[in-house]
Amino acid sequence: MNWVLTVNSSVRKTLKRISRTDAERIVKAFEELTINPYAGDIRKMEGEDDTWRRRIGAYRIKYEVQTAERIIRIFEISRRTSKTY
Repeated sequence: MNWVLTVNSSVRKTLKRISRTDAERIVKAFEELTINPYAGDIRKMEGEDDTWRRRIGAYRIKYEVQTAERIIRIFEISRRTSKTY
């Protein structure tokens, strides 16, 4: 049984602003999350309950997993640069 994926409107706007190649890679990662939200290059966010991030190249997908309802809520996509650190 697959997970239900919800995407915030701000994430949809961000996808429209980035390059097509990167957007396609990110959308593919969304599809992979519906199969298994704990696979791939992920890390649990410190100090948060059920909040994770997944790396896709220079981008980070931040999402919340509601295990009981089998829902994944993607709430942020951000680009990491050398100025981030």
